[in-house]
Amino acid sequence: MEESAFLQIKQLEVEVVGVLSPIDIYSLDRPQQKLVTTIKQDLVDARLDVRDYELAETRTEQLENAQAAKQRLEVLRKHILAASEYNLFSAVDVAQLTAHLDTISGRLN
Repeated sequence: MEESAFLQIKQLEVEVVGVLSPIDIYSLDRPQQKLVTTIKQDLVDARLDVRDYELAETRTEQLENAQAAKQRLEVLRKHILAASEYNLFSAVDVAQLTAHLDTISGRLN
């Protein structure tokens, strides 16, 4: 049985935080600090959007939540790519995380 989008987004959150946790945020420049903080907030917001999608009571509500979640996942993707420019994520991390984002987004119909 395949995992739900919610379980997948929680796993993505664990992976992203795992990559970012060894980084001393206070040793980063201000733009990098802001980007790390933004990514962490994006993850929380995306997780909540996916949860709302799965808990929606009507199809209309589900579609609205799916759209919001997809937009948030796209923003998260852009922020991860931006962070890779500062070497906060490796090319392998970006490829793996992007694949996970695509999978989660594909489940939101």
